Amino acid sequence: MDLLSPVHLAIILVVALLIFGPKRLPEIGSGIGKTIKEFRKSMSEIQQDVSLEAKASATDPATPKKD
Repeated sequence: MDLLSPVHLAIILVVALLIFGPKRLPEIGSGIGKTIKEFRKSMSEIQQDVSLEAKASATDPATPKKD
């Protein structure tokens, strides 16, 4: 059985609607979306930094290698 099947998602949505109400639910969804967007942006920046460091250390023999 799949953990997040459509039935499970519908139950979660109904429970969230009962707890937070119809006016607050869009605000919560928007906040979660912004948080995920910022997290992905930060992860992308970290990956770029690591990639640049790896390229720099591969091309510069004076750079000490980390073990």
